[in-house]
Amino acid sequence: MDFRAHWERIYGEKRPDEVSWFEPTPRISLELIDEAGIDRGAPVVDVGGGASRLAGELVARGYTDVTVADISGRSLAFARTELGESADRITWLEADVLGDDLGRRFALWHDRAVLHFMVDRRDRDAYLSTLRRSLAPDGQLVVATFGPEAPPTCSGLPVHRYAADQLSELLPDFELASSRYELHHTPGGKKQQFVYARFVRS
Repeated sequence: MDFRAHWERIYGEKRPDEVSWFEPTPRISLELIDEAGIDRGAPVVDVGGGASRLAGELVARGYTDVTVADISGRSLAFARTELGESADRITWLEADVLGDDLGRRFALWHDRAVLHFMVDRRDRDAYLSTLRRSLAPDGQLVVATFGPEAPPTCSGLPVHRYAADQLSELLPDFELASSRYELHHTPGGKKQQFVYARFVRS
């Protein structure tokens, strides 16, 4: 699967506020990151963050070491334009988490709607390898995927749906700290169940 070509096409056809996963404010992600209790100067990465508004919200809340990594250069360009001068306070990486080295270790890894596209075991293993290589030994993971009652596809791609306990099985070297479900309403009026979970690396 050529993920880069797929997402570049999606962002060539739609504005960031038209894609199905758009959130005006990433409320639950922010709540779980706050719950993690990390220092505001600790390094945070938003994987697949692209045109998400999370990085801008984190900077506005006083986080000083925020990185956004996305496979789509177009999505990153959208985000930088929207943030204006604040974009200079964020590190932007056009990177593929299935193979690229993110270049450092982070205290917190955030992913909303990337992991669930890893339906192929090799892709899933590659993702987890990058996660483990890039996260500090005592780091935390905030991840959101389609839940058990969500649609089987998103943006033209199949997804792997998870319950919280299935995420725990996927991450035996992480301890589940908290989880919750959310019914996301897409810009097009559809409903998608998400499961959010926060893990601590053990």
